[in-house]
Amino acid sequence: MLNALRFSPRSHLLRFFCKSSASDMERYKESFARRMALAGLKPHHRIALGVSGGPDSMALCVMTAGWKLDGFIERDEGLKFIGGLLAIVVDHRLRAESAEEAILVREKVSKMGIKCEIRCCVWSEGRPKQGHLQEAAREKRYEIFQDICIEHQIGVLLIAHHADDQAELLILRLSRNSGVLGLAGMPFTSQLFPTNLHYTGGNWGTNGILMVRPLLEFGKDDMYKICQGANQPFVEDPTNQSKLFARNRIRLSLRSMPSRVFKSEIQMLITACRLTRSFVENACFKMIKENVAVMDHGYAIIDVEKLEPSNVDDLCLSKLLSMVLQFISQRHRPVRGGTMQLLLDYIRAVPCKTSLTVAGCYISPAPRSKGLKVLISCSVDSPQSSRMRLSYTYPLLEQQPSFVREVDEIIMDAKSYCDQSISDDSGVPFLHSKSSKAFLAEAKKLDLISESTLATILSLQTEEAKNFNIKAEVDTDNNLNYKMKSGNATNIEIYPGLSCHFMSRFLVTWKLFKDVTKDEIASSLGGSHLSRKDDVSHQCSCCNINLERVLVTRHMVDSDWLYLAQVSESNQVKEHQHHVDHSICKLKQNEPAEDQCTPYMQLSAQKALLALKSIPVSARKALPVLVDSQDLPVSIPSIGFKRCPYLLVDVVFKPRIPLGGGYASYI
Repeated sequence: MLNALRFSPRSHLLRFFCKSSASDMERYKESFARRMALAGLKPHHRIALGVSGGPDSMALCVMTAGWKLDGFIERDEGLKFIGGLLAIVVDHRLRAESAEEAILVREKVSKMGIKCEIRCCVWSEGRPKQGHLQEAAREKRYEIFQDICIEHQIGVLLIAHHADDQAELLILRLSRNSGVLGLAGMPFTSQLFPTNLHYTGGNWGTNGILMVRPLLEFGKDDMYKICQGANQPFVEDPTNQSKLFARNRIRLSLRSMPSRVFKSEIQMLITACRLTRSFVENACFKMIKENVAVMDHGYAIIDVEKLEPSNVDDLCLSKLLSMVLQFISQRHRPVRGGTMQLLLDYIRAVPCKTSLTVAGCYISPAPRSKGLKVLISCSVDSPQSSRMRLSYTYPLLEQQPSFVREVDEIIMDAKSYCDQSISDDSGVPFLHSKSSKAFLAEAKKLDLISESTLATILSLQTEEAKNFNIKAEVDTDNNLNYKMKSGNATNIEIYPGLSCHFMSRFLVTWKLFKDVTKDEIASSLGGSHLSRKDDVSHQCSCCNINLERVLVTRHMVDSDWLYLAQVSESNQVKEHQHHVDHSICKLKQNEPAEDQCTPYMQLSAQKALLALKSIPVSARKALPVLVDSQDLPVSIPSIGFKRCPYLLVDVVFKPRIPLGGGYASYI
């Protein structure tokens, strides 16, 4: 619901021009139930719906409510609402009347027996520019969907995308010269991973939401018929008629084509692309399992000799590299175009002898591998890193969300229904199509599309490509400014009791000595034979951590290695401490505290330096470091360094989005 809906005498129209019969509704219900089963969903599952009030989302409400009731799900709250069903209306706050419109949508949905919640967007950095309005609104909308799902312990989100949306996306991506994987369109099921990961009683959870599009087999006319058959009013958003947006232009062009043959062939084309994508992804997951090692310190190693990249076709190898790079950098967009060709040339030049920075990653020969293995680490100095929101803090959770296990079970059921893995590429089209022109030529050769359909697609593609090029020239400067404004630095303050997701990759939490237990202190000292008092209420008078009560988390820099080397030298400890008197320790001669922190810090630094030797230099820079107000390291948890035995720090490599992007199905 991008610009919400205009409830005015002109726009608030009940569109029932497509007649629907009882047999149509039965057919829709059977198809919907079959798709829900393919997704692994059952009526008792808790489900959220993304609702705008238009015919698509209202049809989704009709079908989901009926499916729930057919599964004998009772109504909650005095038989008012259907159990385990929540509609979410997002008020983007981009127009003055949007609040009233959202309330009217909620009333309509509630009358259907579906509990409905409104959530408003907060534009902390100001309203996005016109050229980025749809993208920014979409990001906000899905962020809100995820937040509400987690709040209500709901693991499944249904979205009302349908077959006509897929056709629009095909033409749009053809005009951008997308490859066959992009032309496969939106997946039937996929996982959404919230911005924040949560610490839950010793377990780090991603809490991925399962997003399902059960209406992909239906067209726009079907949406109208479903609403008409259920006597359900809806509204048409007048902004959908605006030709300022590419999707609207394509939608209007496609709607003007009455030919059923054209629509049928478009769907056949999309189905072939989805088959190809499923094959490629299955092949990539197998290659990752056999040839890629992910290390706990946040980098990956590809065994190039074992992979034999010269024997892997471009499409599969490109997808493999894109998966690994997106995972290590946690970037949202895949690698494309000339950048990907550069990577292909690099990985096939075995043994690899040079290094390069690309897509937020630093790529180099792995140490002691003679160029037969490639190391991929996150590049903290890349332009991409400076433009991304990298780090977050949030409270610790006491319990793991209850829906996590349910989502895992649903995915397992879906896989048992939909295992369509293909053992070889003999029946897979488009594996060697490197351009949209080659793609369409092969589609015509395979009789997936007729001559007339090809001519229509080329006409739409050419027209939209022309519009895109004009818009790109106008928006170049605005686009850069928008991206730069949305970025945050990697440095972030973290208080005890909060967890930090650093660079969307490492989860860091810490406690002060007075907050820890005897067992935690004993584990921290780890048999180092340093003297300590058994009373956990002991105040470590030599450390200033208790005074600051806040540490800053940043990435590792060269001076941190020098700091460790200086602290590890026994004859330099006192001189070093005198130099940073108020930053590290307030030592006094013959004070017992000296026996606590000074030897401990020295021993900790010595062990950390040994651990550091096992980590490639390029990977060290992305490690999290907790520093004090003087920017001196208090702890480098990945290598076990900390200044005080009464400080507990925990770190784990847990990227927000898992390798491969999580579960997705293109059936």
